[in-house]
Amino acid sequence: MSRAVLSIGSNLGDRLAHLRGVVDAFAPYLVAVSSVYSTAPWGGVPQQDYLNAVVIVDDPTAEARDWLLRGQALEQAAGRVREVRWGARTLDVDVIRCVAGQRVLHSGDPTLTLPHPQAHNRAFVLMPWLEVEPEAVLEADGQELPVREWLARLDSAEVEGVRLTELTLRAARS
Repeated sequence: MSRAVLSIGSNLGDRLAHLRGVVDAFAPYLVAVSSVYSTAPWGGVPQQDYLNAVVIVDDPTAEARDWLLRGQALEQAAGRVREVRWGARTLDVDVIRCVAGQRVLHSGDPTLTLPHPQAHNRAFVLMPWLEVEPEAVLEADGQELPVREWLARLDSAEVEGVRLTELTLRAARS
């Protein structure tokens, strides 16, 4: 069994539809979905702003790697192309943290590092996560701290660059 925190983002095509596709695909496993945030691109490559959100999912049959593979399948279905590091993308699904029972999962797998090694530096991950899980903690740099503390350590410009939108994500009803 595992519960995962997934950061989702899009800045190409119908950005909101790409995010909604993730929510719909994970509907059977949804625990929480954050609001949608608009964020300037990260990494220095000129491109359109992103829409970002956090999704918390739980599946008694899933391992950490399963969340990665499910996210990659959704990226591929959305036409994601990996040509430029930190470049524009139709969809990005990152596994931020994964817990099995009370145990935080760690992974040294070359395709999945857990907890996500840069999550503590990214307001576009921390802000929506904090919204849906106010008591969340994250391990980074050898420390486990509340997400709110990691957020407080960020440069104010990083935090101010993440803007709450009026857009919403809800799973489609069957």
